[in-house]
Amino acid sequence: MKSKIYYKLKKIIFNLSTQLFLLTVAISCIYPLVWTVSSSLKTQETIFSDISLIPKKFNFKNYYFAIKEGNFSRYFLNSVFYTVSVVFLIVIISSLAAFAFSRLNFCAKNIIFFIFIGAMMIPLPGGFVPLYVLLNKLHLRNTPIGYILCMTNVGLSMSIFLLKTFFDTIPKELEDAARLDGCSKIRLWWNIFLPLSKPMLAVVIVFNALNVWNEYLLALLIFDNKDMMPLQRALVVFQGEFLTNYPVLMSALVITTLPIIIIYFLIQKYIRKEVISGALFG
Repeated sequence: MKSKIYYKLKKIIFNLSTQLFLLTVAISCIYPLVWTVSSSLKTQETIFSDISLIPKKFNFKNYYFAIKEGNFSRYFLNSVFYTVSVVFLIVIISSLAAFAFSRLNFCAKNIIFFIFIGAMMIPLPGGFVPLYVLLNKLHLRNTPIGYILCMTNVGLSMSIFLLKTFFDTIPKELEDAARLDGCSKIRLWWNIFLPLSKPMLAVVIVFNALNVWNEYLLALLIFDNKDMMPLQRALVVFQGEFLTNYPVLMSALVITTLPIIIIYFLIQKYIRKEVISGALFG
């Protein structure tokens, strides 16, 4: 019969192995960001010769050149407008659709839901041709509205699936109690389901904000006017055919990454709550 020392030692080894694995994964995720920040503070001459993460001399002028030469203010405001508009529309539309699929009974409900799920299997470039034709016929190509509607459509399927799955876990008794108090369907969605789904809404917001913020190919297809392009267009300015200004490019990448990092830190408690609840009930 194995002693208590054996099981205690086994538990310690298992915990140490798990912590070591998680630490390795964390370092592999954080290191590229740290390297990007470090490279953004070097010069074109030292970026390849100085391999240390802490530069010998900090060159903050790269950020000034990135903002000035890349016309970042214009592209940055464009991306902020597109991201806020798309995420707002996705949250409203997907939560309403998820509420309908979860709590209402209507004709062909399951068929329509599976059509949304099937749309998740179609890659974005696979819909470029019909999107281009449709936007031309609706006179929405080369307009912000056309781009916002397309990006909203891209994020709806996944968002509806996530929110519908979460709404299914809300007890039916809570809904019945609200109806007894005279709560309508819209008020039930607004006052009960949305507040309870904050953790999942945080996941939907981060997922779609990241998707819109990093999109470039669809914007390249829709927009002819460069002044309407999102922030990713500014990164192309620093990439030449024969010479690329890597420190300034790294500075531009840092500026581009910061808003998403800030959004994540602001709502990370809701994401952690969703992960923990999924581990407990999933």
